[in-house]
Amino acid sequence: MAFFTRPQSASAAVKIVAPSVAPGDSIKTSPKKDSTQRQCRNILIYGSCKFQDKGCIYSHPSRPTTPPSGSASQPESPSVSAKLSQAVNAPVFVPKSSPIPPTSPPLSRAQAQTPLTASTLSTSPPASDYDENDSYDPTYYVPSDNNGLYNIYTAESVVPQMQALDVDPFSKSYYPQIQPEYEQGLEYYPLQSAFIRQPLDYHLYSLPPPSPPPSHFISPTLRTDLQLRSEIIHTAPAPGLNLPDELQGYHTLVPLESLTGERRKFGNWYSTVYRATGKDGRAYVLRRVSDFRLMHQAAFQPIEQWSRIRHPNIVAVHEAFTTRSFGDNSLVVAYTYHATAQTLYDAHIKPRPPAFVHGRVQPTQPHVPERTLWSYIVQIAGAMKAAHDQGLAVRMIDVTKVIVTGRNRLRISSCGLADVLTYNPTSPSRLPGVPIPTEQIQEDLVMFGKLILALCCNNVAAMSNFGKSLDVVTQHYSADLKNVALFCLSKPGVHKHIGQLFDMIGSRLLTEMDDLQNGMDYLEGELLSELENARLVRLLAKFGFINERPEFARDPRWSETGDRYIIKLFRDYVFHQVDERGRPVVSLSHVLSCLNKLDAGTDERIMLVSRDEQSVLVVSYKDVKACVASAFAELSKG
Repeated sequence: MAFFTRPQSASAAVKIVAPSVAPGDSIKTSPKKDSTQRQCRNILIYGSCKFQDKGCIYSHPSRPTTPPSGSASQPESPSVSAKLSQAVNAPVFVPKSSPIPPTSPPLSRAQAQTPLTASTLSTSPPASDYDENDSYDPTYYVPSDNNGLYNIYTAESVVPQMQALDVDPFSKSYYPQIQPEYEQGLEYYPLQSAFIRQPLDYHLYSLPPPSPPPSHFISPTLRTDLQLRSEIIHTAPAPGLNLPDELQGYHTLVPLESLTGERRKFGNWYSTVYRATGKDGRAYVLRRVSDFRLMHQAAFQPIEQWSRIRHPNIVAVHEAFTTRSFGDNSLVVAYTYHATAQTLYDAHIKPRPPAFVHGRVQPTQPHVPERTLWSYIVQIAGAMKAAHDQGLAVRMIDVTKVIVTGRNRLRISSCGLADVLTYNPTSPSRLPGVPIPTEQIQEDLVMFGKLILALCCNNVAAMSNFGKSLDVVTQHYSADLKNVALFCLSKPGVHKHIGQLFDMIGSRLLTEMDDLQNGMDYLEGELLSELENARLVRLLAKFGFINERPEFARDPRWSETGDRYIIKLFRDYVFHQVDERGRPVVSLSHVLSCLNKLDAGTDERIMLVSRDEQSVLVVSYKDVKACVASAFAELSKG
């Protein structure tokens, strides 16, 4: 910004020719607030005024006639020095578009608490405002700071004045206001920069609690695992499998194991596992047993009993039926589907190629950590006790039937299927709650002991060399783990049951409970960060209903007028901002921040500018929220 200085000598002074009025000419006047007629400063500075015929309210005297070239110049008027002195000593003039504050007294409390509305800003000032300007002072300049930079009007210049007034900046009804004589210049600066940041009434994205200790059951790649599960559930089957299109209400069958090569056997029968979509749109696992002829309908009674058990370590059983859709007599049992699950054999025992780490060959299959083994023991024991209390035997405690559905999370699968395949009509039927025979309890415990020994030795046939396998357990694991395996494999007894095992591992149960609670806290924190996503989606849906609507209530400009126009400008403020080079601003944090404040309805104000930059509105998020609610309610009623 340039400034004027007082002339140092008479020779440097600018000569001003006294204006003369020709006889008969009349000076046009316009109505004014006072009776004094002022001469237009443009005549004094530039010699002419381009607004003379366009409504300028000041006096414009006619130009003096240029004398002939040979004639002598006119003597200066005696009033020129007086007029020059008057112009030099005139009060300070500050244009309304200037961002520099004048030397004025601080705001009063009433002025500071005057609400600022959208009507306070205007792109073109009225003509009558020119009369309120002070005279122009060519010698006035703005003092600079140490770096020679001028003090621009910002929020920092308002705060000291507000503090001097003893006003609470955090009260809900207060925002520091701007001096009225500078309101016309704010369209070039963000309006919200002049306000003290108001704390939100409440935060939609609440910060989660402090991170708990790492949980034994929560994967560090939880989000990636969940996305992978969702993707797997919606995968389509490969063409050319010749599978049934529909099977007792299930459709879209996808095999979960290879259909070529050696077929897997379930006891004396061949079995295949499929994923299918049920009538409710959810994914299920169908285990099909080929070439099985059901002789007694009562064989489905154990399936009905298993379907009533809901345990976190048992894959839920839904129903069983027979079908000829595969071209033979097949038995099919439906279970809950757990994506990305794998058996204990695939997770820990299946041979893997050697890995080279830092030039050294690592063991093909390292031993399972003892902490993980204790977790497996507690979970399987809990599932066995839940089944025994209902009068059912598990009979599926095997490394190929127990699956890992998450990080160190186990579930026993294929429950109830062995009861159907080995149904004996001569055996007495058991009702829920009736104790099961002792021999079936001992069978479950022995199978449990074999599974523990197989995991400790990474070998399914660990029982074939019991002495050597026990030495491996003694070398790599604690004595408590060895005692648990020996208890399960010991001779059966009448009073031997799963409850005695919990007496042996009581201290391990506390560790397992602590890890479960830590995992629950972690999941609650993750849920808290995602809790309000639906609120933002609802806001975006309302914007889609309101903005750019072709016609409503026989008004083609319904979405461009009234409250809808403010919503349109707010949409441009959120999504259509550009930087100083005209490039789109694609900042997700800006979008989330604006939508959160809109949903909360805060009193923070923003400046909305039309696309043609001819209209400027200053509104709060609370006002925009009211406009959205009003427009959407009008659409809902219509």
